[in-house]
Amino acid sequence: MIADVMQRIQAKVPQLDKRIYGAADFANLMRTNTLPKQTPSAYVLGLGLQGGTSDAGAGYYTQMFDRAIGVVLTFKSYDATADRLLDDIEGLLDQVIAAVVGWGPNEEVGVFRLARGNLVTMKSGTVIYQIDFTIKDQLRITP
Repeated sequence: MIADVMQRIQAKVPQLDKRIYGAADFANLMRTNTLPKQTPSAYVLGLGLQGGTSDAGAGYYTQMFDRAIGVVLTFKSYDATADRLLDDIEGLLDQVIAAVVGWGPNEEVGVFRLARGNLVTMKSGTVIYQIDFTIKDQLRITP
């Protein structure tokens, strides 16, 4: 599913052209305490699952659950306060949200919805913002 979200953002947000990465690249940034060479950049990460209602009967077990995906956006400004960057960031956030919300990969039960967005850090002209999305899915298991 992460690859599907990456492809969707790539197709719908031209400003992020060839600057959408996965968890391994994000982990490398964290490990080396660096920023990507080109910004804005996006990192699509799996954030986990949240179980919902379940039912067992007639030899089947079903359970609804939400799958969470995070998109971490990184921005760099040569203005140390990043003041001029904030308007550009808002526009890109809106584009990423519009690319993901209401859409879902074919095999999922639901479509993505916006869960939350928050500023992770803003210092020395660097802005990191995370947008979280969830999508409803269903387990169907024959025990």
